[in-house]
Amino acid sequence: MAVTKRAPSPELPNSAAALDRVIVVGTSGAGKSTYAERLARRLGHAHTELDELHWDRNWQPKPAPVFRELVERFVAQPYWIADGNYGLVRDLVWPRATTVVWLNYGLSTILWRLFWRTVARMVMRRRLWHGNRESFRMSFLSRQSILVWAITTFRRRREQLSALRSSGVYPHLSWLEFRAPRDAEAYLGSLTARS
Repeated sequence: MAVTKRAPSPELPNSAAALDRVIVVGTSGAGKSTYAERLARRLGHAHTELDELHWDRNWQPKPAPVFRELVERFVAQPYWIADGNYGLVRDLVWPRATTVVWLNYGLSTILWRLFWRTVARMVMRRRLWHGNRESFRMSFLSRQSILVWAITTFRRRREQLSALRSSGVYPHLSWLEFRAPRDAEAYLGSLTARS
């Protein structure tokens, strides 16, 4: 686990105060939404998936102004956990966030998790946002397959997040970078819920 701490409080990322507003990021399939949801429950914060705010029925993206308005309304709250990598709303989310949690797992871990998540969703016929479902054709036979997307964006996403962290554009943010799921789990287990 790599932890970048915000001065002057070395213990800050382990306290509830540092986690008032958190954005969970990482490559598709890292488990951002699951982790963010569990973190939100642990801390008693509101949670949203940026995917839910972005997608409409039949996998159609909402118009950008609508998406931005939904995001702006959500991040106006004092305590929240959001997950997603949308550059379109980074200017709304990141300035308000206090911490970035980066699930920076290896590609083999990502693909393993993504494959089984996709299979489970298809078998269970799980409805996602606004009634959308993943199909076998879309997931495994399409050029827009989530597995293909994860492979083709893996390196770019990692480089992008690394550059954002070192750029100094968001100097107020604390960063928690987890290189393995066990580290992310250990951190979650170490947190004390907000009283």
